[in-house]
Amino acid sequence: MNERSSSNSQYINVQSSLAVPSEPVVAYITGDGIGSDITPVMIEVVNAACKKAYGEQRKIDWQEVYAGQKAFDLTGEWLPKDTLDAIQRAHIAIKGPLATPIGGGIRSLNVALRHQLKLNTCMRPVRYFDGVPSPLKKPESVDIVVFRENSEDIYSGIEFKAGDALCEKLISDLKTVYSVSNIHYPKQSGLGVKVISEPASKALVRRAIQFAIDQNRKKVALVHKGNIMKYTEGAFCHWGYEVVVDEFGGEKVGGFYEIENPHTQEIIQVEDIIADACFQHVLLRPESFDVIATMNLNGDYLSDALAAQVGGIGIAPGANIGDTCALFEATHGTAPKHAGKNKANPSSLILSAEMMLRHMGWTEAADYVLQGVENAINDKQLTYDFARFYEGVDPISTSAYGQAICKRM
Repeated sequence: MNERSSSNSQYINVQSSLAVPSEPVVAYITGDGIGSDITPVMIEVVNAACKKAYGEQRKIDWQEVYAGQKAFDLTGEWLPKDTLDAIQRAHIAIKGPLATPIGGGIRSLNVALRHQLKLNTCMRPVRYFDGVPSPLKKPESVDIVVFRENSEDIYSGIEFKAGDALCEKLISDLKTVYSVSNIHYPKQSGLGVKVISEPASKALVRRAIQFAIDQNRKKVALVHKGNIMKYTEGAFCHWGYEVVVDEFGGEKVGGFYEIENPHTQEIIQVEDIIADACFQHVLLRPESFDVIATMNLNGDYLSDALAAQVGGIGIAPGANIGDTCALFEATHGTAPKHAGKNKANPSSLILSAEMMLRHMGWTEAADYVLQGVENAINDKQLTYDFARFYEGVDPISTSAYGQAICKRM
């Protein structure tokens, strides 16, 4: 395992200039489905950690804002402008899972939030907690932070429906105007166009490398499919290396680039790897990865696959970070069949709140949250999703799990 600047840290503030008052407003979205079960527990845990760390000197002023079904029931809108305005004013927000409205209007509420708030980086730290059931023999080898570009690729892609006149014209133009005659287009073919830009690619790689510097991480991997998609994913890799050389003084040594960490004078290795090979390697030798920087679709697959290696997305936190605000979120879905039953695992949202506290610079409270989660799991205080893998361990409720964390900080 790599040496870290803090042995407890799940995530450290990547926006160190953030000025946080002693009683900051934090906007929160309860979420759909199990959101009403897990969000109050998250707030209870965060409040307990802040009180233990700071007494009455620091506390969060929670402001509920609305998105999803609750917003629609109250306002007739799935994502009201008031919600976006409130998050921008607060600069910090956290949300439970949101369902995608059926029948049109908004393709995805999660994507809409990221786009409209300009949250261009999705950050997913994946690490193992002792006692969590895992399919791996050595899940403790997984300690990887995935930086996923949040605004482009499939999130800004354009699709053309098979059989539509515009789609047929585009196929004709590809064959004639652009001389793409070596590709067979069967009848009733749909087409998709993806967007990968230099500014977004460089911003993502820049943030990943800066994180590696700040957190004393030793390796950064640029993951892409540039061997096939040379002008999109290949360009991402090329632009990423430009950042390495032009902005961080990287030099090529053998098959990778080296950057000197200005804080420690140690070397950070930067290399690129084809996406399909990366999937195999993170499974067979995850200890060889540290920080991953990649585009939207690759990052979506990789972060969920890595989460499965350490117990599933139920215990995987996430953050969406922009230049002016950050939105922390549960990474799983709404699980409507479990909603209202007080049985869902709130760990993903609680650990996302731990990331949020570090983003705010409240590291003492964040450490208490992490300590509480680790100790609760070690003591087999588990919700049904984990308890079912252990003989003789009775599951506890969502709320009881939150109380177990608070008692073990």
